Amino acid sequence: MKNTIKDLVQAAAKKAFDTGTLPSDQMPDMEIEAPKHDSQGDFSTNFAMVSAGIQKMAPQKIAHALVAAMDAPACIDKVEVAGPGFINFFLQPSAWHPLVDEILAADTRYGASDFGKGAAVQVEFVSANPTGPLHVGHGRGAAVGDAVGNILAFAGFKVSKEYYINDSGRQIKTLGTSVWLRLLEMSGKRIAFPDDCYKGDYIKDLAHQVLENQGPDFADQDEDTAIAVCARYAAEKILADIRNDLAAFGVVFDKWFSEQSLYDSGRLAQTLADLKTKDLVYEKDGALWFRTSDFGDEKDRVVKRSNGMTTYFASDIAYHQEKFERGFHRVIDVWGADHHGYINRLAASVVALGKNRDQFQVILVQLVNLLRGGEPVQMSTRAGEFVTLKDIVDEVGKDAARFMFLSRSYDSGLDFDLEVAKQKSQDNPVYYVQYVHARIAGILSKALDQHLVNDKDFTRGRHLSHLVEQEEINLIKILAGFPEQVEKSAATCHPHVIFTYLMSLASAFHGYYNRHKVIVSDPDLSGARLSLVLAVKKVIRNGLALLGVSAPERM
Repeated sequence: MKNTIKDLVQAAAKKAFDTGTLPSDQMPDMEIEAPKHDSQGDFSTNFAMVSAGIQKMAPQKIAHALVAAMDAPACIDKVEVAGPGFINFFLQPSAWHPLVDEILAADTRYGASDFGKGAAVQVEFVSANPTGPLHVGHGRGAAVGDAVGNILAFAGFKVSKEYYINDSGRQIKTLGTSVWLRLLEMSGKRIAFPDDCYKGDYIKDLAHQVLENQGPDFADQDEDTAIAVCARYAAEKILADIRNDLAAFGVVFDKWFSEQSLYDSGRLAQTLADLKTKDLVYEKDGALWFRTSDFGDEKDRVVKRSNGMTTYFASDIAYHQEKFERGFHRVIDVWGADHHGYINRLAASVVALGKNRDQFQVILVQLVNLLRGGEPVQMSTRAGEFVTLKDIVDEVGKDAARFMFLSRSYDSGLDFDLEVAKQKSQDNPVYYVQYVHARIAGILSKALDQHLVNDKDFTRGRHLSHLVEQEEINLIKILAGFPEQVEKSAATCHPHVIFTYLMSLASAFHGYYNRHKVIVSDPDLSGARLSLVLAVKKVIRNGLALLGVSAPERM
């Protein structure tokens, strides 16, 4: 409908120019928006204000010239000039009815678009070290990354979701050492447990498993060999648990990329050699430094220490180079907020490798404050000094967890109340939205039983001219805005845009349902209202799917 209004305004401007009413035929970058108040119409444009400099005329005079030249179709009830020169359009109810047909016909594709034009985008998220269970913060990052991927794909991008496994280096050796020391402790040996080792009870569980698998004599094994065995077993077991926890959370990756593979394949060594050939790295104090300050970073960074060990930054350079070589036009990394200081150096390396800065994007996810009935939760469980993602999903369920994680912009802190997430009431956002879908499913089943419809999932509207109530038109208006909200969410990579939209749609439906019966004595009116609520049901389902949340038929 916005495009119809835009075409109408542009046609009127051209006509006004042709007749000499307007001195210029230049078209400004105008906005077509839905006003905040119904008294201002269904749509409004600022054409007159933004073209005043071009036309050398007062905005009100431009607006009146456009209205006079406008050949408004029958679906437009009236056009008014308001305020400093806004042009407000008031539509007939019938103008909105075709949208119900459009939604019913498009079904699962309503809201989808070619906005991304098939551009290949990789979204890398979670990527937690396989040194312990996923915690609540990882859960929010997982929900954000997965939803961003879903939304981008729905908006016409070619999306690949990826998990980067940090399975080499110091933290894996520390993991092996931690398990080995606990194993020795279980074998009756006196040990000193260093502060930098992992202390969660899960380390004791892993040590017990290794001891069972290897036998009691393993405690007398050569230390270096034993630590390597412990590290390999623990990392594989933790990674398997991470995969399971993410699957239970509804997150499935297209690719799991091993950091160790960068070493085993020789890619890391080759990348550093190439950088040296291009004079992008240099030696100083026995170490190898990347010239990141030449590409926007505050200082140069070490990629190989004086002891010959490469840094995490070196691995990340090689990994991101490999991403672009796979053909991705844009890569998006989802990180915790504590990684803020790392952005510039990695962005500098991307630019140094010949890519544009806007081809690399980092989403920083802020912290989660876990509450129970409004009171902070003690962040200590059997899994260590944090509440795990599995704990959350086991207690409140996947849908509630994901919906709550996505209820606010990821660049803001989030209060997650476990008791609210379990409530079956309007205070629980996921229940509030899912209940709309379930309630409409019940209405449609009742209509099927009463033979008001032959199919509760029909693809065309029935008797739509009967939809004249203000609440009905308002519902259709909100439904009409779904594709725009998907595009906005894709453009900004902010999934909470969809959350906010769904809450608004659910509120409008609840208000409508409380004032108007869907199934009434007039079969034509029932048919029209059944068409409308079915359209609502489909859009609720499509929106929830983008957030990775189910749309239940019963609750």
